[in-house]
Amino acid sequence: MFARAWAPLALLLACSEPFEHPRATTASAAEGAISRAEAGMTRLTARQYRAVLLELFGETAPVALQEDTYPYLFATVGARSEPLTESGVQLIEEAVDAVTAEVFADPARREALVGCAPTSVDDPCAARFLTDFGRRAYRRPLSAEEAARWTTLASALSEGDVWTGLRSAVAGILQSPWVVYRPELGTPDPADPSLHRLTDWELATRLSFLLWEAPPDRTLLDAVAAGQLSTAEGLNAQVDRLLGDERAREATEAFFEQYLDLGRFDRAAPDPATFPAFTPTLRAAMRNETLLLVDDLVWRQQADIRGLWSARRAFVNSELAAHYGIEANGASAIAYVPVDLPADGQRAGILGLGAFLTMNAHATATSPTLRGKYVLERVLCSVVPPPPANVATELEAEPGEEALTLRERLDQHRADPACAGCHGLMDPPGYLFEHFDPIGAWRDTDNGQPIDASGALLGTELADAGALGALLSTDDRVGPCMVKQLYRHAHGRLNGDEDAAVLDELSAGFDADGYNYLLLLRRLVTHPSFRVIPAPAAEVAP
Repeated sequence: MFARAWAPLALLLACSEPFEHPRATTASAAEGAISRAEAGMTRLTARQYRAVLLELFGETAPVALQEDTYPYLFATVGARSEPLTESGVQLIEEAVDAVTAEVFADPARREALVGCAPTSVDDPCAARFLTDFGRRAYRRPLSAEEAARWTTLASALSEGDVWTGLRSAVAGILQSPWVVYRPELGTPDPADPSLHRLTDWELATRLSFLLWEAPPDRTLLDAVAAGQLSTAEGLNAQVDRLLGDERAREATEAFFEQYLDLGRFDRAAPDPATFPAFTPTLRAAMRNETLLLVDDLVWRQQADIRGLWSARRAFVNSELAAHYGIEANGASAIAYVPVDLPADGQRAGILGLGAFLTMNAHATATSPTLRGKYVLERVLCSVVPPPPANVATELEAEPGEEALTLRERLDQHRADPACAGCHGLMDPPGYLFEHFDPIGAWRDTDNGQPIDASGALLGTELADAGALGALLSTDDRVGPCMVKQLYRHAHGRLNGDEDAAVLDELSAGFDADGYNYLLLLRRLVTHPSFRVIPAPAAEVAP
């Protein structure tokens, strides 16, 4: 295959090239709380690498890449903590081969990409193209040595054809570690030798991949070159521009898909014999309504994002409306309409929607344990310890329990001291959802017995799921938990003690801003901690 001939040489050249900082920022980091958490090298997620190809070439054929993993919910955490595998390297090679073959086989596309029709690799326009393409792919200007190396590679592999040579260089650039990873080296902070500040190029990259899940575009790179990200005014202008782009809406959706754990919903498997109503179209509708509620709170209303857990509003199509037993004028199989839910009802926010209720249930039965665990971990960021290794996690009916409700069986299960601790935390909030069956439809009985949907959240007694929504709408643990989840996603790691002061500042600002998610994003990316990393250990005086 074409890529196999040049990939090892291209990667060797890329790995050995020195890194230069064309622009260094000299302002001090001492403008607010910072974190001294260990710096790391973050690999692009599969979504982000595809976005790189889209930014550089426009629409291309779909490509397969190493699948993302989601430790602690977020692909960015997986990309930072898990290495690129040998098969992952191969997939990138094959993707680059396919994309460059497609583009360079089309005379119109390759000339549009290069911006000219060079007659040889030595043609000045070819060198200009490689310099410009390199800047866009590396997300910072190439050094003179780097530019010369890629020009040399294009010449060496041209086989007498300029387009073959340019394709070789382009394919090599796209496999460079400087493209596949996000190097963040920074420059020494003049006020604190134990810190490095990200260069403006590195800041632009971090900013763009957070707000767009995509690389910086030409406009952002030009702003960096003009020194605009070195000033608060210039940085805020770029943040405004990025948030005004449709890609910000898509990136926000991607964040909440992970935060809400919708990947687990996609894998949920209710028993089809028991629940024939759970069709592929109903699954898709449940997913869509969840993201429509997010979009409504974040973008349309720019409202208190805690409404995710408490809003008396849903977006349903005709199939969902029938499933929930509610009126939805104007809804159809493809048209979703907003509906106001009863103020005294039990459906409130995400926790009353089908996706949450289905993903936190078993194939044929509800699971107060899973539903309660989700509330504790996702909504409040509470830590629920795993069960002891020798404890069975499946709840089987014992002789004489056939007529009991699931709640009654769980209450008996908690009599076991090995189970009482964790289930005492998880089950009480999970009981609040017992009126909803394993696919989120309303029910009045369980195993022929009336349902008791009262429960508690960490000691606060509650009548039902609706009361939980009301509590969460003002709970002072909800906002800081969302700040923490966004911070993990943005930095690709779990937070630690060294992040506490930063999180406190961001949480206080979130509160002051009325829990507006877009304002939280702005605070995060303009906060001093967003562009500061610890200096390498070798630079720090003992």
